[in-house]
Amino acid sequence: MGSNPINLALRFVLELASLIMAGYWAKEQSDSWQRYILMIGLPMFLATLWGVFAVPDDPSRSGSAPIPISGWLRLLLELSIFSFAIFCLYDLGYSKLTWIFGLVVLVHYLISYDRIAWLLKQ
Repeated sequence: MGSNPINLALRFVLELASLIMAGYWAKEQSDSWQRYILMIGLPMFLATLWGVFAVPDDPSRSGSAPIPISGWLRLLLELSIFSFAIFCLYDLGYSKLTWIFGLVVLVHYLISYDRIAWLLKQ
């Protein structure tokens, strides 16, 4: 189920939303010109982490792993980025959206139970 095209599309949308939320949160942290550097830099940093650290032969990804890591570490990385996005929403005062996004992430991982089992075995 974790490699179902609909679930993969959902995960992609969640990833993009997480990066957008991190960028918006970063922009709101300052009134100076430096907020624009942080607004662009933070999502780029998170996207780099997401794309570079991977489990070799992950069927839900391309299979390539520029920097191979264990499955549990990959799961921790994903959950950390999603949790940070949830924190960003909460910190910005979007309480309803915080709950909605958190529940969608939870549903995604519940549907991806087979991928989670695979990651924990790696």
